[in-house]
Amino acid sequence: MCLPSMRNRVVIVFLLAMATDTYAVTSKTPAFVSTPPREARSDGHDKLGLSSIDKTRNQFLKDALVGGIFGLVASISNPNVASAMVTDPQTGIALPEEGEIEMAIPKNWDGVESPFDKNSKSQFGRLDSTPDSIFYTEPRFVEHVDENAVKLMTEYISDEALQSGDSVLDLCSSWTSHIKSGKDLQRVAGLGMNLKELESNPSLTEWKIRDLNENPKLPYDDASFNVVLCQLSIDYLTQPVKVIQEISRVLKPGGKIHILFSNRLFLSKAVAVWTGADDVDHAYTVGAYINESGGFENIAAKDLSTRKGRGRRITGDPLYVVSATKPNTPR
Repeated sequence: MCLPSMRNRVVIVFLLAMATDTYAVTSKTPAFVSTPPREARSDGHDKLGLSSIDKTRNQFLKDALVGGIFGLVASISNPNVASAMVTDPQTGIALPEEGEIEMAIPKNWDGVESPFDKNSKSQFGRLDSTPDSIFYTEPRFVEHVDENAVKLMTEYISDEALQSGDSVLDLCSSWTSHIKSGKDLQRVAGLGMNLKELESNPSLTEWKIRDLNENPKLPYDDASFNVVLCQLSIDYLTQPVKVIQEISRVLKPGGKIHILFSNRLFLSKAVAVWTGADDVDHAYTVGAYINESGGFENIAAKDLSTRKGRGRRITGDPLYVVSATKPNTPR
């Protein structure tokens, strides 16, 4: 994890690069950092003087990508949500109040305008535009969230997402799928970028190498899996809607997708639509990806983070999931 001073310098370089549509590699060593913090004033307004209910969430996401590069605007679409800003004292990251993640997903997507252009090169551009095959040449046998978040992720996947006899696809897989040993699964396929990591994953029954940013088509037959997992990787996909359309194709009717994410990331490889937003907006964005794909129903978000104290504040690394179900009959 980078020191805060280094993280701030990387963020400044990234924002300047975004403003000029120049995506340059600033360092040979990628920095694994937290999402840039949003700033708040004590009067309930953000840095630009806008209250949390001045804009809808859709407009916020668009503004964050265009005008928000020089000052990110925080907004909440529901006026009943508390506007007080809670930040992690160590990282300065804006953390959601209890229930905010769940409320980020519309109950009805009819008439909801997409917050992004799925074909936009700027919205899905990255600071490091070199091929991911170069970035992932060397294996990384490390966890990208803290020990407690790993425990929460393992419990959610093993005890809630998966059932005995499932066929599972672990998308953007690595050396661990966070599946408890002894889980009775029919098949666990891993699709990732580094062969050594995949070979070391004890949960996988098979694996393949695929750069989804170069080719989003999944190398599997239609209706092959009961569950598709995507862990801590959605922020790196440059064609997320196409990938999720493929996930729908390879899922069996009634199958489920589970996209888990935190606010920890390799900043140089994350897409612009992600780096310019906070965790509540991340949940909304993932939900919008899934909705835009047209292949799912029952889109829902859940805050898996550990909360303690009177204020029920997040402790440790946050963890969230957005899930959805493939209909039994085509939509």
